[in-house]
Amino acid sequence: MSTITKIQSYQRDVKQLRVAAYCRVSTNNIEQLESLENQREHYQKYISNQPNWQLAKIYYDEGISGTKLTKRDALKELLTDCHNHQIDLVVTKSVSRLSRNTTDCLQIVRELQQLNIPIIFEKEHINTGAMASELF
Repeated sequence: MSTITKIQSYQRDVKQLRVAAYCRVSTNNIEQLESLENQREHYQKYISNQPNWQLAKIYYDEGISGTKLTKRDALKELLTDCHNHQIDLVVTKSVSRLSRNTTDCLQIVRELQQLNIPIIFEKEHINTGAMASELF
């Protein structure tokens, strides 16, 4: 008589990515504040709808220009949390939301690449984790 051996299915342990979103508006006028709230709502939905993503935190700077890093406390907090291995992926609306200064933007991208933390820029359809170079 033949024997049948049941093989247990292989369950791959897929890591949940801790995803942070970064939002910024440059003025405190009502339209911009509504835009900030829209960005925050968008990222709560966007991240929760991705398989294997979990919302770590939504960081936002309100009424602050993107030309300098000095007064952008939320961005500095995001970078600190990345260095403390609390974030696996960062998403933001566009390159200009992260920084309007090319040098600062490139510095942030390089810093996070060294930590193996990609940034997804939605508007430009750029994922720094899938780039072969910095030519974006």
